[in-house]
Amino acid sequence: MVIGLNESKLEEYKTLHKEAWPEILELIKECNIQNFSIYLHKLDDAGYFLFNYFEYVGTDFEADMDKMKANPRNKEWWELTIPCQKPLENKATEDWWANMEEVFHLD
Repeated sequence: MVIGLNESKLEEYKTLHKEAWPEILELIKECNIQNFSIYLHKLDDAGYFLFNYFEYVGTDFEADMDKMKANPRNKEWWELTIPCQKPLENKATEDWWANMEEVFHLD
């Protein structure tokens, strides 16, 4: 998935994730997400973008995402991180991050 990053919030976003709250990290695992990474890259004249990758190992993705959304501590976390992000205009209406098409995978 991909999303823009407000350049004025670059250092704040990086600091938040260097000091990610332990209960948020645990919630991510409880929601059956593993091998989760966020990458940062500045595209020439387009600004900064975040790219994330994770592996979902559960059986009900929507239920796990609903659990994550409902968690009060996660809502606090998102209050800090969401203002740093700039959703792409061509994303699906209901999504915050834009999904990307996988064009290659090596097992």
